[in-house]
Amino acid sequence: MIGSLIFLAAIFMLVFGWYTRQQAVDASIVKAKSDLATCMEIIDLTYAGPWNIRQGMLYKGENQVSHKTELVDHLAELTGNTVTLFLNDTRIATTVRSANGERAIGTKVSDTVAQSVLKNGQIYLGEANVVGHLYQTAYQPIRDINEDIIGIFYVGISKSYAQVFFVNSLIRLTVFGLGLTLIVVVATWFFIQKVIIRPLHEITLGTRDVATGHATEKIQVTGPKEIGDLAFAFNQMVERLGSIADEMSKSSCPRDTKVRNESLENSKIEELDLISINMTKLHRNNEQMVLPKGLNQLTLKQIISFLRSTNEPVSADIVAEGVNLTRVTVRRYLEFLEQCGVLAVELRYGTVGRPVKLFQPIMDLNSIDIG
Repeated sequence: MIGSLIFLAAIFMLVFGWYTRQQAVDASIVKAKSDLATCMEIIDLTYAGPWNIRQGMLYKGENQVSHKTELVDHLAELTGNTVTLFLNDTRIATTVRSANGERAIGTKVSDTVAQSVLKNGQIYLGEANVVGHLYQTAYQPIRDINEDIIGIFYVGISKSYAQVFFVNSLIRLTVFGLGLTLIVVVATWFFIQKVIIRPLHEITLGTRDVATGHATEKIQVTGPKEIGDLAFAFNQMVERLGSIADEMSKSSCPRDTKVRNESLENSKIEELDLISINMTKLHRNNEQMVLPKGLNQLTLKQIISFLRSTNEPVSADIVAEGVNLTRVTVRRYLEFLEQCGVLAVELRYGTVGRPVKLFQPIMDLNSIDIG
């Protein structure tokens, strides 16, 4: 699921990156068109009179603009664009530089632009080759007093402008996308842990208890319908096993109440005697510990091995997690070891809630022989 989220985030970033690139190009064209209108307005306010040609030179009113750099340099400084004036299809004043660094005076406009602007009288907007370099451009026809087209006015935005816009947008998008993906991944991980992994872990521990011959309590888990159904089926199995055990116990026990009471008292005495015997044996060498009914040697070995690996007091919850058994089963073994004098119990109080019972060895666990 997390891998799918990361994959979807990567696809989203690619698609949005392509969209942002297109937006950068569109923004450049809009800027070029706006700057074209602004520059023409400035020229009309600065130089009164119509456009005209005199002796092969382009004039605005009484002012010659051919081979004059002051006007185009001023407009370029205001807009940040390249600016050019054409007489017909030839550059006669420009800020565009050729490969040798000189102003590209005398060079021609591209055939595509010439067709659109000079012949069709239209404004050209879009990408164009300007002296060997690609620009987002805007070209407008220059008309004389008779509305005849005598030249072209041009502004152009270098593709580096669109590139910078695209890169900055992509960086912001990447940071936002990674942050959002991280938040979703963390939230998904916690959701899976709480709703799926933990309930399944509880069911697994309960099943392991049943498989090793230990009685277990019903589990209370919350989760999706499938996990709820699994927990319900497990609880039914535990309840049925309990019923079978009760029936077998009733059929094997004497019907007489007095006999049952005597049997129960004898069992308690035997258990106390067994604990006393174990306490005695633990102080001798090479004598095996005897386990009461309901406990088995394999599980006890696991718990003692875990206690050997820790050098600090531990709770039943920590031991249960370490040996992959339920808390109820582990607590029975710990209490048995406590009664045998192997473990000491300490109550640790927190700021809120019930005190925690901690178990700590008070004798060498390596000396215990459990078979």
